[in-house]
Amino acid sequence: MTQFPATLTTKLTQELAGNRAELPVKVFAQDETRLGLQPILRRRITACGVQPVATVWQRFENFYLFGAVEPLTGDSFFLELPLLNSTMFQLWLDDFAQTFAASFNILVLDNGAFHTAKTLRWPANVAAVPLPPYSPELNPIERLWRDLKDQLATLTARTLDELSDTVCRLIQGYSQAALKSLTGFVYFVQAVQMALQTTNG
Repeated sequence: MTQFPATLTTKLTQELAGNRAELPVKVFAQDETRLGLQPILRRRITACGVQPVATVWQRFENFYLFGAVEPLTGDSFFLELPLLNSTMFQLWLDDFAQTFAASFNILVLDNGAFHTAKTLRWPANVAAVPLPPYSPELNPIERLWRDLKDQLATLTARTLDELSDTVCRLIQGYSQAALKSLTGFVYFVQAVQMALQTTNG
């Protein structure tokens, strides 16, 4: 089993040394998810021997939702982009840094190549703490993606624009309290609290 939960406090404390402007600190769980016109399948309860029936409009178009949620507060930032690469991540990163310009922001994120590209320009108020390889279960925002896709599984979109509007409505429908509840992994919250206590002395 990964030792990441036990070492997260130390990793966060190390990154906080870069907060030279002594800004307020926010720690986000960050990730991307693909959303498209392929139907999202979920189990259904039916009578014994009866196959479930669902209406689908099968297409292969898609887009990506880039997001970050702060589990301690439920603050969040989302951006829909057409591709998943370092250029798109840079766009998201720059907008994220501007949105939270008044704080020093740590992103806990996976080791995707677009997150580690040498061409990335990290804003001064953003730092990264990488998750261990192949460990989506440690990323709190994965729980939000699951909840979002559970809702989309009951809906049918005929175009990307229609799907985009639906996703936008659903994302905006999450309150900060709901996002905090979905992403409030105990190990993550405790590690952040301990890192902040250590730094503030």
